[in-house]
Amino acid sequence: MKKSLLALAALGAFAGVAHAQSSVTLYGIIDVGINMNTNAGGFHKYDMSSGVMQGSRFGLRGTEDLGGGLKALFVLENGFDVTNGKLGQGGLMFGRQAYVGLSSNFGTVTLGRQYDSVVDYVGPMEAGDQWGGYIAAHPGDIDNFNNAYRTNNTVKYTSANYGGLTFGGTYSLGGQAGNFTGNQIWSLGAGYNNGPLQLGVGYLNARTPAASGGIFNNGGTITAPNAAVTSPVYAGFTSANTYQVIGAGGAYTFGAATVGLTYSNIRFGNLGKTFASPLQGQSATFNNGEINFKYQLTPALLVGAAYDYTRGASIEGTSRAQYHQGALGVDYFLSKRTDVYVIGVYQHALGETMNAAGDIVDATAGINGLTGSSTSNQFTARVGIRHKF
Repeated sequence: MKKSLLALAALGAFAGVAHAQSSVTLYGIIDVGINMNTNAGGFHKYDMSSGVMQGSRFGLRGTEDLGGGLKALFVLENGFDVTNGKLGQGGLMFGRQAYVGLSSNFGTVTLGRQYDSVVDYVGPMEAGDQWGGYIAAHPGDIDNFNNAYRTNNTVKYTSANYGGLTFGGTYSLGGQAGNFTGNQIWSLGAGYNNGPLQLGVGYLNARTPAASGGIFNNGGTITAPNAAVTSPVYAGFTSANTYQVIGAGGAYTFGAATVGLTYSNIRFGNLGKTFASPLQGQSATFNNGEINFKYQLTPALLVGAAYDYTRGASIEGTSRAQYHQGALGVDYFLSKRTDVYVIGVYQHALGETMNAAGDIVDATAGINGLTGSSTSNQFTARVGIRHKF
């Protein structure tokens, strides 16, 4: 009897140790607020929306210690709309992230739906990823710094941290029979974060981006070749065979203030025959630069400001489109997990561009995530509340 009790006690202790080596965490963000848009296709618009500062979500993340420094891990992350309860990312159950992998002292390898290297290493230095939300992202999030587009069927490597230096890359299989490069996506990046200095570089290359299953259309079901891209800034260029982004950024903190800079070069290569455009078979290049500033007035109060400039593609016989954008934000933390915020963004467009039908038109403003303006100007403001759990 005593031996049985001892055996049960030993088994219980072993089970306790095994349980301690594994963990599963439920986490999430709820972000909702009221918006004002001065020109949504020619009309003033007031509405309530979800996930502007950060996408509303809930997720599960877990790890299991396999011994010898090796761990198994997984993440399942759902996006949803607080205002009506609908699923985000085109109705996908785990549309934000869904992956499983292994981690060791040499780095981490994961497989599934994930973020590319531009998002990981350069995006955090953009104002939209800090205090401005997606409305303060670059016009149409043309360089994906704000993570408008995720990658499916992805193998990803992330290095260990070497004194503040990290690096990694992704490769996404296109999954098209007889077409190895169709919908193929790959990226590389590196970052340095040590003390007051933060640096990042990234490269993204996506084939057939507007095709079904391409990077512009992998969030859900589509009904037309360019259905996923509605931004007037580059909707006319998404018939390209290749979408390429080269990005870099840096930030420096001194005291309570941080100054950041980002740059991106975006290329739509070999424009296709979807439209009879003046650039058919050619390539179109955009350039974007941002300077941002934030100041921690008190432990609970943050203010931020940013200016962004986008130079559009050159089209023969037209004046090149330009987009000037300014953003201001105030964020007040009621607690470690709850804050209230105000964001204002103004954008002004100049010159000419190409629309989704392949016609040359006057450039119109298009703040990211909003219905495009009918004129060269657009202003939006938001008051919101965010809670993390």
